[in-house]
Amino acid sequence: MNGALATQRAPATRAPDRGSVAVFALLVCLALTALLGLVAEGGAVLSAREQAMAAAEQAARTGAAQLSAATLHAGGIIDAAPACVKTAEAALAELGVRGTATAAGDEVTVTVTPFHVSTPLLALVGFPSMTVSARASAVAIGA
Repeated sequence: MNGALATQRAPATRAPDRGSVAVFALLVCLALTALLGLVAEGGAVLSAREQAMAAAEQAARTGAAQLSAATLHAGGIIDAAPACVKTAEAALAELGVRGTATAAGDEVTVTVTPFHVSTPLLALVGFPSMTVSARASAVAIGA
């Protein structure tokens, strides 16, 4: 008879735990999606910022080179700043970036106009886009 009593245990009640794995899995999926968005779209924003900085630096160098050549050929007497600004802004247009340039003395400064990088995954947590801009200066050598 002891064997019959051992097989008649009371059923275990685990109803409150039912479905808790599904909730945990949902939370983990949301966290991984947010992490994926941060990594993928954060990388895209950093890449766009790097491209904007490279464009600003290249345009500033191009403008400063124009200033240096114009100043040296003219004996350092004329004001070549308008030509430098025009050259730097043309370099920006050639690179497909909008921005402005200024020249003061022997220095050319280029500012890439802020633009938005779309972030669809991060839009789920309130960041539909990120703003990217850059600014670089170059000094003419021998001016």
